[in-house]
Amino acid sequence: MAKARLDSWVVSDAFWERVEPLIPPRPGRPVRRKFARKPGGGRKPKDARVVFEAIVFVLRTGCQWKALPRERFGSASAIHKRFLEWEQAGFFVALWQAGLAEYDEMEGIAWRWQSIDGALLKAPLAQESVGPNPTDRGKKWKQADVAGRRPWRPAVDHRDRG
Repeated sequence: MAKARLDSWVVSDAFWERVEPLIPPRPGRPVRRKFARKPGGGRKPKDARVVFEAIVFVLRTGCQWKALPRERFGSASAIHKRFLEWEQAGFFVALWQAGLAEYDEMEGIAWRWQSIDGALLKAPLAQESVGPNPTDRGKKWKQADVAGRRPWRPAVDHRDRG
C-alpha cells in the first residue's frame, strides 16, 4: 500500500517526533507585575505543532504572514510572535544543526570541501536590458548638448562690480 501524499507544508508524525524536543519552552510571565491574573485567565497558547506547520507553510509557499489561512492556523500575528520567540531562543539554528547531523549520518557530508557562491554586485549588463530605474525620474541629470549649437557661456568670465 502506498503512503498517503501530504501537502508540502503538512508536518508528518515522524518529522514532528524529531522536531518537538527542540522546541523551546514558553517564556514565563514577568514577576514585577502590579496585577495578578486568575489561573487559566486569557487565551490558551497555540499548539506548537500548529505554529510549526504555519511557519513551514510560510516558508514553502512564500506567502506573507498576514496571508496565512486563518481557518487552518488561526491568528497570523500570534504565529509570527511565536516565530520570533523561537528564533530568539535559537530553535531554528538547533533544527538546522540536527538536520545536518542526521543527513551526515545518512549520506555523509564532505566537510573537507565546501564552496559558497554569491553575487554582491549589480549585474553589469542589466542597465541595457531593463533601462533606467523608474524611481530616478525626478532626479536632475546633466543634459545633453543641443546638436548644432555651441554650449552657452557668459560673454565675460568675471565682471568687476566694484
